[in-house]
Amino acid sequence: MRKIGINLDAYPNIPDEEYIARIAELGFETTFCMPQDDEALAKRKEILDQYGITCETLHAPFGRINDMWRSDARGENALTELKETVDKCAILDAHIMVVHLSSGLTPPTLTEIGRMRFDALIQYAMRKNVRLAFENQRRLDNLAWVMENYKDNPYVAFCWDCGHENCFTPGWEFMPLFGNRLICTHIHDNMGTPKDEHMIPFDGSNDFARKAELLKKSGFEGSLMLELSRNSSDRYTDLSWEEYSQRAADAAKKLRAMVDGE
Repeated sequence: MRKIGINLDAYPNIPDEEYIARIAELGFETTFCMPQDDEALAKRKEILDQYGITCETLHAPFGRINDMWRSDARGENALTELKETVDKCAILDAHIMVVHLSSGLTPPTLTEIGRMRFDALIQYAMRKNVRLAFENQRRLDNLAWVMENYKDNPYVAFCWDCGHENCFTPGWEFMPLFGNRLICTHIHDNMGTPKDEHMIPFDGSNDFARKAELLKKSGFEGSLMLELSRNSSDRYTDLSWEEYSQRAADAAKKLRAMVDGE
């Protein structure tokens, strides 16, 4: 039976130990988070180890990701930030870093200097034994470029975000294109509008029967990782942490049964 996971910051203002104890109680075995300072990450790792939860991935910052494609110094600063995040993976014993290739409604086009910077990032990650899982956003061209250009590089892989697929690129399916490169998932729901709501699966319009079918066809045996945000939708305003986390666990287990047939 495959593992289920949930991100560490799905519900606001819950102390790490209370949060991690609760998700362990509900049967989650793995998680991921965004980067923090090294001391905070080390403390998180200590608590995760205490409760037997692995940190599967570290999600790279994406606020400056569009700068990677630009010709000025902002691009070098963005590259430095990403390399520093690769270094942080070691603190959590996470061997995968999830990376965006662009952000927003009007991201820059592919440029040669951007390709060179991403190549430098990939080479750096290889030296640190960290695999880069590139995540689907609003564009196909940059994801297709990195998947094709590094098709024989095991350190370059795919993170499938089925929520982004539903709200950012309705009608597109990334798994038939890149499912053979899949090493991690981001699973969440929304109403199919451009708003990225990060709702609990089965609460929105995402077709999870189809998502389960695509996962089965891919042969992917890794975890089913929820990427939720209680504050991104007003649907959960009245739910306590205990109620919200139970609903999330029930959804994750339901999807696992659909994928694994158990």
